[in-house]
Amino acid sequence: MSKVADSIRRGLQEAIVFAEGAADTNTYKVHVPKKIDVKAIRCKLDMTQEEFAGRFGFSVNTLRHWEQGSRQPEGPTRAYLLVIERAPTAVQEALLSSS
Repeated sequence: MSKVADSIRRGLQEAIVFAEGAADTNTYKVHVPKKIDVKAIRCKLDMTQEEFAGRFGFSVNTLRHWEQGSRQPEGPTRAYLLVIERAPTAVQEALLSSS
């Protein structure tokens, strides 16, 4: 596994621990916004809903609910979407190397 993929994987694990409330908040602070514009992230990557959902492990129906505003991603999913937005290639590489 590449160093980038390993770093992304560690970051995602830390984000999950933080979102679950199990992290030592005295050690670091993480800001994960309450609202994520999932459609903007997907459009920035020039992907269809089906491509985005399949590539990053979401159901198309869930993605549609997020994009229509009837639901918002929760906890670790918001953090995951931020990582996808900021480093999509590294996330894809990490997901491919874990297969």
